[in-house]
Amino acid sequence: MANGEVRVGLIGAGRNTLVRHIPGFQKVSGVEIAAVANRSQESGRRVADQFNIPAVYDNWQELLEDESLDAVCIGTWPYMHRTITLAALEAGKHVLCEARMAMSAQEARDMLDASRNHPNLVAQIVPSPLTFRVDNLLQQMISDGYLGNLIAVEVQSLGPNFVETDGPMHWRNDRDLSGFNILNMGIWYEAMIRWVGRATRVMAMTRINAPYRRDEAGERIAVTIPDHVDVLCQLANGAQAHMRFSAATGLSPGNDVWLYGSEGTIHLDNELKVYGGRRGEQQLSEIPNPDDKQGYWRVEEEFVNAIRGQEQIARTPFDVGVHYMEFTEAVTRSAQTGQAVSLPL
Repeated sequence: MANGEVRVGLIGAGRNTLVRHIPGFQKVSGVEIAAVANRSQESGRRVADQFNIPAVYDNWQELLEDESLDAVCIGTWPYMHRTITLAALEAGKHVLCEARMAMSAQEARDMLDASRNHPNLVAQIVPSPLTFRVDNLLQQMISDGYLGNLIAVEVQSLGPNFVETDGPMHWRNDRDLSGFNILNMGIWYEAMIRWVGRATRVMAMTRINAPYRRDEAGERIAVTIPDHVDVLCQLANGAQAHMRFSAATGLSPGNDVWLYGSEGTIHLDNELKVYGGRRGEQQLSEIPNPDDKQGYWRVEEEFVNAIRGQEQIARTPFDVGVHYMEFTEAVTRSAQTGQAVSLPL
């Protein structure tokens, strides 16, 4: 199927699907977005009318019964990812599944096992796009020995708003919809492991600063997902990492990354500018990042190319998704028990 037509069905058409996936598929030659199933027939019809999608189904089960579809893009909240992925693979569909991969490490492993039972089908998790622009530069600098031996990593992603008590309940605050996922922790961890590799041991402390939020009916609902997290990691390469995530740090500076080595230091600021300095230098200097060396969003193109046998999935295969879900779950286990948790689980 080197250049054959690929017919895609959308299951869940929220913001990321509308902003990224639909335009991404429309840019790829020979791809038709042929069907959609959203949370309601009405919302599905609105999406179909906006993007000229010919078929609207009442539910995702009916969409999977459409034998004309080659692939599905799953854009639901995490609580449905495992169920729909397993059913889609069983129905013979290639799967592009929105991050976060699943509710738990076990659900993610179930998805990986199912994909391995269907080796003829492409299975991809939507990757973390936050650092596409700088990933190639950081990987090149590190592989060229800029840091020497890696000693420590600092990753900080802090929201600029003061804690909101009694605010609206978002699916990211709802454990029944989001599972072990916390804030944007998995997204940043996935980015970090592109540069320096995986964690083998995790210790964490967490805090819930807004213990109640209000649902759509205005009822107060208890929140059990933390909004402030500190994580210490032992990395497989021997270095240590400290990661901090918060939605309760008013007037904070945002995102900040430091990579400390025996011979050099690299700093990634909130604007994704890269700075570096080596032993003997007195201060950091900005490192050029030419446009032609930068990565960019091409998730749908990669997915379709893999279906056509033209490339392998690099960002993100299911096994990487399993690892970041194990990390995510390990953070909660450590915070709950006060003990270090080893990876893999």
